[in-house]
Amino acid sequence: MRKTEEYNLTLDNEVDTKKKVKQTNEKLNVFEIFEAIIAAFFVITLVFTFIFRVFSVDGPSMKPTLQDGDKVVVSTMGYKAQKGDVVVLSSTEGLKKPIIKRVVAVAGDTVDINFTTGVVTVNGTEEHYTDELTTQQFDVAFPLTVPEGTVFVLGDNRGVSLDSRSTQVGCVDERLIVGKVLFRFFPLGNWTVE
Repeated sequence: MRKTEEYNLTLDNEVDTKKKVKQTNEKLNVFEIFEAIIAAFFVITLVFTFIFRVFSVDGPSMKPTLQDGDKVVVSTMGYKAQKGDVVVLSSTEGLKKPIIKRVVAVAGDTVDINFTTGVVTVNGTEEHYTDELTTQQFDVAFPLTVPEGTVFVLGDNRGVSLDSRSTQVGCVDERLIVGKVLFRFFPLGNWTVE
C-alpha cells in the first residue's frame, strides 16, 4: 500500500510540474506576442514619422488630381524637388497650415503666365500639368525667375488655387517641402497621383 501511495504522489508531482511548465510557457508566449506587438508599433511609428507621413487634402485646389478629403502618403526622406511633383508644403509665411501643390519650376527657371490666354510657360516651354487655363492673376509680376533654394508651385485647379502667383505663398523655400506625394490611399480605387 505504501508503494502505491508513493507512486500516486510521484504521478501527482509530475502532473503538477507539467502544469506549471505549461503555464509558464503560455505566459512566455503571451509576453513574446505582446513584446512583438510593441516592437512593431514602435517601428511603424518611426517609419511614419521620419520616412512617410499621411496627409489629408484640404480644399479643391488640386482638382482633378486630388479631391478634398483624399488621404495621401508622402515620402519625407531625402526629397529633392523635381518639376511635376505633387508636394506637401509645411506652411509658408502667409499660410499657417500645410498645403499640397505641384512643383512647376525650380531654382533658375523662368516662369511666365499670359493671363489673357491662360498659358503658363517655363523657360519658354508650355507646361501641361493641367488642361485648365491659368487666367486668375494675383499680385506677383511675370516673367519671374525662381530664386536659388526655392520652387514655384501651382495648384492644378488654377481658378481657385492660392499658390506662387500670390505673395502670400510666393516662391517657396525648399526647406518648407515636407515631401513628395507618393499615392492616394483613401478613397480606395484610384491610387495614383500624377
